[in-house]
Amino acid sequence: MFPPRISLIRSARLLGLLVTALALILSCSPPQPKPTGVAYEFDSAKDMFKRGRFDRVSEFADDPATASPPNVFTERSLVLEVALYSGQVKAYKELVDAYQKGADATKNTRFKAEFERLHHDNQQFGARVALALGDAAHRLTEGSQIAKELTLEAPYPTTEGPLTLPPLAHVMEGGWIEPDEQEAVAREAQFKGIDDALAEMVGGDRSKARSVLSAGPVKLDGVDFSLYLGKALLEGASLFNRKHLRDSQKFRSLCGVADEAAKAGAALLKGNPNRDKEKAVKKLQDDVKKALKNM
Repeated sequence: MFPPRISLIRSARLLGLLVTALALILSCSPPQPKPTGVAYEFDSAKDMFKRGRFDRVSEFADDPATASPPNVFTERSLVLEVALYSGQVKAYKELVDAYQKGADATKNTRFKAEFERLHHDNQQFGARVALALGDAAHRLTEGSQIAKELTLEAPYPTTEGPLTLPPLAHVMEGGWIEPDEQEAVAREAQFKGIDDALAEMVGGDRSKARSVLSAGPVKLDGVDFSLYLGKALLEGASLFNRKHLRDSQKFRSLCGVADEAAKAGAALLKGNPNRDKEKAVKKLQDDVKKALKNM
């Protein structure tokens, strides 16, 4: 029988040999090929989304999203873009409304001028993403048809947005916030809007969205997704109504895509009736008609 010390030394040597052998085996394994082409672009878009680099998501997602003919990444890229753009519409809409109320509430002429500038700038940013949302939605519902099931492959952003934006509440009362705080609340609004959009898309709250998206791609029911699209498009269209940019052509265009989404949902329900969803589709169609009438 070996003394305890010698046994320990031999055990340590054996472990060292095993580790060395394992390292040699791994080093001899062929390297995993990196994605290329549209696969690389889609992976990069997801990475930008996760990192909160929302300004760069569409830079990578656009090519697979607009590919003709469509490829395996086209639909997934479009759904990712819907998550991005609908969340950004929420963000810009909140900023636009807050700065408009601030401009109306303040008695300080300098504050008023700055709030009006911020209101105008955010309207322009919001208008661009609303139109981008309309384009992505149209591609997904062209011909008033939509897939029975779609895939949301969007990693939950590492930085979670706030539930509320206190600086904007201060602005709406006519209070001033410094330029650095204006920039900060604009970033926070983006995270907030996209987190809220993801929650709505998976049919739950932020906690559910974070949980299911952390586990991998999420399957979305086609009717539910068409309803989400329609509501998001109407929210985007509101940036062009009488209270905002007063652009009836773009307003009607986005309402038209919202109606297209509703019809796509209705078409799916013909093969698989569901009273609650049929009522929701009918309400969406009525909301579109009401919006157009009020324009």
